[in-house]
Amino acid sequence: MSTTTSTTPAGRGLKFDIRAAAPFAALAVLIVVGALLNPNFLSADNLLNVATRSAFIAIIAVGATFVITAGGLDLSVGSMSGFVAGCMILLMNAAPLGDGATLIALAMAVAIVLGALCGLGNGLITTVGRIEPFIVTLGTMGIFRGLLIWLAEGGSIAMKAPDLRALYRPVYFGTVFGVPVPILVILAVGALGAFVLYRTAFGRHVRAVGSNEDVARYSGIAVDRVRTLTYVIQGVCVAVAVLVYVPRLGSATSTTGLLWELQAITAVVVGGTALRGGVGRIWGTICGALILEVVGNIMTLSNLVSEYLIGAVQGAIIIIAMLVQRSLLRRPGT
Repeated sequence: MSTTTSTTPAGRGLKFDIRAAAPFAALAVLIVVGALLNPNFLSADNLLNVATRSAFIAIIAVGATFVITAGGLDLSVGSMSGFVAGCMILLMNAAPLGDGATLIALAMAVAIVLGALCGLGNGLITTVGRIEPFIVTLGTMGIFRGLLIWLAEGGSIAMKAPDLRALYRPVYFGTVFGVPVPILVILAVGALGAFVLYRTAFGRHVRAVGSNEDVARYSGIAVDRVRTLTYVIQGVCVAVAVLVYVPRLGSATSTTGLLWELQAITAVVVGGTALRGGVGRIWGTICGALILEVVGNIMTLSNLVSEYLIGAVQGAIIIIAMLVQRSLLRRPGT
């Protein structure tokens, strides 16, 4: 005879998901550590700056959550970000100035379409070509980076019109009721992503494909279409992140987006999404992106570890997160 440790009023079992709560607990611990190491860490300006700087990775990682939940992987997001940013800036530089707002809106629309097409290419090559996503996106990572370097002629691509740059700046530096615009974009993308993944038939199909591809196919789910669409979502998320990134510096270089794929995948894994597929946590992913930025901020404000080791620390974080996931999977009832 077995009993549940806790039940709802209706008598249904209530199970506490440690993996879902872990990233938020880790973020809380890091905030306490940061406050102890430097009192300025808890200042409103610093916390808002941390959340704002996490926008790029958080938005991209939402798309990566869909891809990974469906059992895929995308290593090209960093290079894709630089390529989309470079094309967007070149368009704004080539077009006659005219109405600046209209030009910016056009460039944004083109960036979204280009990001979706890049994602579609990754998805089709993976599904129709029957090639492992690791190989496909490793190849497109090199293609996108090479195209960016070619467009920039080995240098940088900068917005030329000062008036246009001034008009575009509020997309990153602006606020709405005191809240930075990038934070609002994170919340909007997260809310939309959570709705699609948890409340729609497509989201259920994504999870089903990642859990067991054969069972999903026998259940009538168009596995290839679902997987391809997750890559399209990833491309759109990359483009949205670029829309927020470009006004920050007003330029794209050969190193734009470098190692963003590592940070995005780390945010997804730290957030509790299973790298093997089948389980996706949008808000956990966003929390994971915040964790990465908080760790970097703590390293910058303290003298315990050199800030030049941020990449090494992030690499260690993803390894630790995978070890924790593996240990939790081995525990009964989790």
